[in-house]
Amino acid sequence: MSDRDTDTIGTTAPGHYGAGPAQVTLCCVTLTGAWNLQGNARHASFAEKARQLFGVALPQMPNTTARSEAMTSLWLGPRSWLLAASGTSALVDFEAKRDAVNTLCGALFDVSASRVAYRVAGASAQSVLASGCPLDLHSRTFAPGGCKQSLYGQVNALYYRPDEAQAFIVMVARSFARDVWHALCLSAAQYGYDVTPTVSLP
Repeated sequence: MSDRDTDTIGTTAPGHYGAGPAQVTLCCVTLTGAWNLQGNARHASFAEKARQLFGVALPQMPNTTARSEAMTSLWLGPRSWLLAASGTSALVDFEAKRDAVNTLCGALFDVSASRVAYRVAGASAQSVLASGCPLDLHSRTFAPGGCKQSLYGQVNALYYRPDEAQAFIVMVARSFARDVWHALCLSAAQYGYDVTPTVSLP
């Protein structure tokens, strides 16, 4: 029996679960493309070429992001970014763009199949995430528009806080996605939660 075939805690089927009125909403987030770009953005030629190729700036401050209409660029390290697209993907012509990046002493990897994203939102979203994440999630230390790498339980996770009140995006490896979803649901059950339809990356 799959998660979609049951109405118990951990299902991905839209509905209300847990105790009391929903203080949390959980849903899947569409990632139609995810590429890892590596290079030296301190070189103006690399940063400008990347902006031309992908239509988004590369954030150079740690744990920050940049957005365009079709793309979010998330800082992973001094020379590494995750380019994430949703809806009609802006990440096309991979081989040509990889070759263009290579000429600038950079590298490009297609990691679209390896990541799954979930949205956790609502008044108790921080409490749900704090049950498995050691980060301080308060807006004083994790401002909207920020991203940080950490864990959820024992699973490596990338956290992104969009410009949206009380909402977080959690990205994890596809091989651990079902376990993370189930853990999020278990944590949210004490507050009451709604599973809502899949959304695009904000």
